[in-house]
Amino acid sequence: MSTTSATPALEIKDLHAWYGESHILHGVDLTVNRGEVVTLLGRNGAGRTTTLRAIMGLTGQRKGSIRVNGTETIGMPTHKIAHCGIGYCPEERGIFASLSCEENLMLPPLLKGKGGGNGGAGMSEAEIYEMFPNLKERRQSQGTRLSGGEQQMLAVGRILRTGANLLLLDEISEGLAPVIVQALARMILMLKKKGYTVVMVEQNFRFAAPLADRFYVMEHGTIVERFAAAELQAKMPVLNELLGV
Repeated sequence: MSTTSATPALEIKDLHAWYGESHILHGVDLTVNRGEVVTLLGRNGAGRTTTLRAIMGLTGQRKGSIRVNGTETIGMPTHKIAHCGIGYCPEERGIFASLSCEENLMLPPLLKGKGGGNGGAGMSEAEIYEMFPNLKERRQSQGTRLSGGEQQMLAVGRILRTGANLLLLDEISEGLAPVIVQALARMILMLKKKGYTVVMVEQNFRFAAPLADRFYVMEHGTIVERFAAAELQAKMPVLNELLGV
């Protein structure tokens, strides 16, 4: 496992977030060290996706503190937040149907040395194709012709090319064949080895459990449990109660 620097990759304190009049997050506290994989668990509607969106500035009003590699981002617009070295992979993936796989991959601009970790030097096209051989084979295919799993790989590959080193991944295994889910698990372990920091929202407990260093459990817009991977077995009765896993 990579050594963690003294400054966390992500530090959230007393985060509140709203969609219009709806108060969704009620004082979330969460720390992710550099090089860690952290998973947010919880039932649908617990506030996990909203937490990722709030980090990116994609909710309505936000209050509290969100520090990315030591920089306070709570007052920043979304495009500035991305330049702190964060890559967000939403559940809907956002692949452009009319563009080829390769055109989709090359679309986002590079982050030009912002953020910690990789100093903004994104993965090369060759490195991404090495990680995802399927994409190399399909690089001339239109976005619409890619399978769900290939689209998910492309969505992650696109972020890696920008130079982001803190990845927010929302339900990346959802609805995918087991063989693709295994490929995504290998990808996360590979990214961890390269020193990336990953925050995952994941419904598929069997996928998330072996990958994460630490877990946070959310309920009603707050963190109700936090524990390390070593405590997972001991926490299973609590998780069964909270999540029905």
